[in-house]
Amino acid sequence: MKPTKRVKNPWMYLLLFGLFLVEVKLHAQTKQAISTSPNLPTADSLFKLAEKYDSVGDSKRALPLFESSLPIYQKLGKQREVGHCFNYIGANYYRQGNLSKALAYFEKGVAAYKKAGYKKGVAALLNNVGVIYYSMGNYPQAVELYKQTILMQEKIGNKNTTATITGNIGGIYSKIKDYPNALKYFNKADALFKELNDKRGVAKILMEVGYISMEQGNFDKALKEFDESLTIAQKAKEKEVEIEVLSNLGELFYRKSDFQKALYYYNDCLKKAEEIGKLQYRSSCSIAIGNIFYQLKKYKEAVGKCSAGLTIAEKMGAISIKKDACECLYHSYKSLNNKSLALLYYEKVNAFEDSLNTKEASSRMMNMEFQKQQLVDSIAFVKKQSVAQLKHQAEIQAQEKQRNVIIASLGMVLLIAGGLWYRLNFVRKAKEILKIEKDRSEALLLNILPQEIAEELKATGSVKAKDFGLVSILFTDFQSFTQTAQTMSPQRLVEEINVCFEAFDRISEKYQIEKIKTIGDAYMAAGGMANADENTPRNVVLAGLEMQAFIAQRAIENQQAPKPYFEMRLGIHAGPIVAGIVGVKKFQYDIWGDTVNTASRMESNGSVGKVNISEVFYELIKDDPLFSFEYRGNISAKGKGEIKMYFVEKKASM
Repeated sequence: MKPTKRVKNPWMYLLLFGLFLVEVKLHAQTKQAISTSPNLPTADSLFKLAEKYDSVGDSKRALPLFESSLPIYQKLGKQREVGHCFNYIGANYYRQGNLSKALAYFEKGVAAYKKAGYKKGVAALLNNVGVIYYSMGNYPQAVELYKQTILMQEKIGNKNTTATITGNIGGIYSKIKDYPNALKYFNKADALFKELNDKRGVAKILMEVGYISMEQGNFDKALKEFDESLTIAQKAKEKEVEIEVLSNLGELFYRKSDFQKALYYYNDCLKKAEEIGKLQYRSSCSIAIGNIFYQLKKYKEAVGKCSAGLTIAEKMGAISIKKDACECLYHSYKSLNNKSLALLYYEKVNAFEDSLNTKEASSRMMNMEFQKQQLVDSIAFVKKQSVAQLKHQAEIQAQEKQRNVIIASLGMVLLIAGGLWYRLNFVRKAKEILKIEKDRSEALLLNILPQEIAEELKATGSVKAKDFGLVSILFTDFQSFTQTAQTMSPQRLVEEINVCFEAFDRISEKYQIEKIKTIGDAYMAAGGMANADENTPRNVVLAGLEMQAFIAQRAIENQQAPKPYFEMRLGIHAGPIVAGIVGVKKFQYDIWGDTVNTASRMESNGSVGKVNISEVFYELIKDDPLFSFEYRGNISAKGKGEIKMYFVEKKASM
C-alpha cells in the first residue's frame, strides 16, 4: 500500500494564482474602501470573514459567506469585487472536485473583471480556467490558456506571475511524465525567480525538480535537491513550502522502505501543518503516517491516524484524499479481521474511485496529437507508395520503348506511336484505379469519423480536440443481457445484437444524431455535435423513443417464433463534453466528460421500455408540446449522489 500522493496544492496555483507555485489565495488584494453605501460595509465584512475561513481551507464556512457578499456587490455595481467573489467561489468548488461549477464561476469572474477593466484579474482567471482544463485532463487546452496568460502578464510587466505560470506548464509535463519538457519549463521559471530574488519560487522549483529525480529512481539526487529546497524555504520562513518539501522527503524515504525516517518527516510535516492551520496538509500527512503504521503492522495506530485524516478530508470535501484515507482504513481493518468495517471502507474506495476515474481519458487526450499525426503520416505513406509504383512502371515502359526502337528501327514511328498510346492508356487506367482507391478510403474514413472531422483531417492533416458547450448524450443497455445471452448460440447472439444496432444506426441517421460507439451490449450516440439547432434535444428524445419501440416490437416477434429476446433501458443527459480522435490502429472518434458519466447513470437507473432523462435535459424540453413527463423524484446514482429524474413519452394525440 502506497502513502497518500504528495500535496501539489490544488493550486495549480489557482491565481488564486497558479497550478503550481502559489497557494489558493486569490489575486484578491485588499479591497479599497469604495463608497459610503450602507450595504458596502456588510459585503466587505462578509468577504473578509470568508477569506479568513478560506485561508485555512474551511470551505464549508467560507463558501456561504462569499455567496452572501456576491449579490450585494452586484447590486452596487462593484465589478472588481464581483470578480473576486466569483474567483473565490470557483476555487472552493474546484477544491470540492465540482469542476463544471468551478469553470462556470471562473468564466463569470473573467466577464466581471473585463467590465471593471481589471487586466490583472482577467489574466489570473484565464490561468484558473487553465487549471480546470488541466484537472479535466485536457492538457493541450490548459497549456494554451497558460501561454495566453503569460502574454498578458508580460504586457502588464508582472514577471513573478509569468514565472509562476511557466512553472505551471512544467507541472503539466511532469504530470504526464514528459520530464525533458518539464525540466525545460522549470529551468525557465527558475531563472525568472532568481532574477526576482524570489526565494519561495526558487525553493518550489527545486522541490519539483527533486520530485522528477525521485520519479526516475535517482533517490540520492532527489534527496540533495529536497534538502536544498528545504534550507531555502526555512531561511525565507516560507512555512507552506517547507511543509510540502517535508512531505516529499517522507515519500522519498517511504519509497526506499526506510519507514522510520519517513515517519520522522511526515510527523514534522504534520506538526507544522497544525501550527499554520492548513487542513489539507494535516489530512494528507495523517493518512501518510497511517500508511506507515500499516507497513509496520501497527494496525490500530494506522486506523487512528487514517480516521483522523478522513475526518479532516470530509470537512474539506476533498474526494481524492478521502479515497486515500478509506483505502488505508480498508487494509487496516482487513488486517484486524474486522470484516464489516473493511467492507464498508472498500465500498467507499470504489465510490470515490468512480468519481475520480478520468486518468485513462486524460492520458489518451494528451497523446491525441501524436496519434493523429501518425494516422496522417500513414495515409500519406500509402499515397506515396502508390505514386512510386506508378513512376516505376512508367520507367519500365520507357525502357521497353527504347529496346523496341533499337531492335526494330524500321518500325520506329509505329512503335513510338504505340508506346505513347500505351503509356497514356496506362496513366489513364492508373488514375482511375487511384481514384477508386481514394474514394474507397474516403468512404471508409467517413464511416469511422463524422464528416466535419474527416474534412478537417484531409484539409489540415490533423484534428484538434474540440470542446462542445451543450451536447445531448443517449445511452442504451440490454437488461439481463448475460442471462439472455446464455440461452443463445454465439452466432445467434451476434446476429440478434447486429439486427438491433443496425436499426439504431438507421434511427440515429434519421434524426441527425451521431453514433459514437458500441461497448458490448451498450450503444452510445450524441446530438448537437454537428448541425446543432433548437430541435436537437427533441430529435434525441424521438430517437430514444423509436429505439425502445423497435426493441418492443422485436421482442413480440421473437416471442411468437419462439426465440429469446432482449429488453432495454435508455437514458439521456445533456451538458459540456470534449471530443477527439483516439488511437492509430483501429482509431475511433470518442467523447469524454462528466456529462457522459451522468448519461450512463440515467440509463442504469432507468426502467425497461422507458426513456429516462435528467433534470438538466428536462429543462431543455419541458415546454415541448410533443412530450409528456413523469417526475420520478430524487434517485441515488452511483458516484453522483441524488439526481432528479423523469420519464418522457410522446403524447398520445401527437
